[in-house]
Amino acid sequence: MSEFYTRGGRSGFVSAGKSEIHFRIDGAENDKWIVLSNSLGSNLTMWDEQVELLTRKFCVLRYDTRGHGQSSTPAGPYRFSDLCSDVIQLLDHLGIGSAVFMGLSLGGMTGLGLGLECPDRIKKIVCADGRADAPETFRKMWDERIAAVRSGGLQAILDGTINSWFTKEWIDTNPDRVAVIRKMVLSTDPVGYVNCCLALKELNYFKDLPQISVPVLYVGGDQDKGASPEVMKDMAKATPNAKYLSVQNAAHLANINSAADFNRSVSDFLGLA
Repeated sequence: MSEFYTRGGRSGFVSAGKSEIHFRIDGAENDKWIVLSNSLGSNLTMWDEQVELLTRKFCVLRYDTRGHGQSSTPAGPYRFSDLCSDVIQLLDHLGIGSAVFMGLSLGGMTGLGLGLECPDRIKKIVCADGRADAPETFRKMWDERIAAVRSGGLQAILDGTINSWFTKEWIDTNPDRVAVIRKMVLSTDPVGYVNCCLALKELNYFKDLPQISVPVLYVGGDQDKGASPEVMKDMAKATPNAKYLSVQNAAHLANINSAADFNRSVSDFLGLA
């Protein structure tokens, strides 16, 4: 494992099987850890607006999902078991026995997998803007997305991604932020993106949600079409000791689109209120 220091935090890489996982730690190190997992097509910087809040209590561990950000892109296809294994190996290398886990979309689904496979390592789960299954329409959408990226790279799906991530009002009033986020999407390895899409096509956790034994907060944008409020409410009903909260005036990347309301929504569950 190699590590290096950056302003305000500690960053490095951990070998996790065939992956080299890039991570960043913020806040005073203690026994209260929270792990943040990014969405498809983003990287760990997507959580920038949550770090100040979370470091009031937690040592914050962010990482780039394999095939994203500065993490490596091992050969695919990927499965959620691979993504979960990367997290456990990251915790092992850093000597973290257990942690709270918060992920959005792909990251939130990874959190559900961890809750099912490794409940002894996960204290609580925040699943933001995520699903638990892959119905036929969902699988068809990923087939179309994969074909577009294989033929035209991330540029081929860039505009559609931005329009699904954020409300039109937010896009129109935050042009500088949108420009930075567009660059983030384009920096994603197309092969890594496709391999994660293949994992999403096989998503099949809904039937297992009644087995989750740790507390779960489902939270999502009220205008999210990829993981709609109706879908997430059904997930909360199927999960013991779970609840759903809606983030107002937000689409898929609710933690950015409506950061203040997102932060309020998770604060009580995380003991930060």
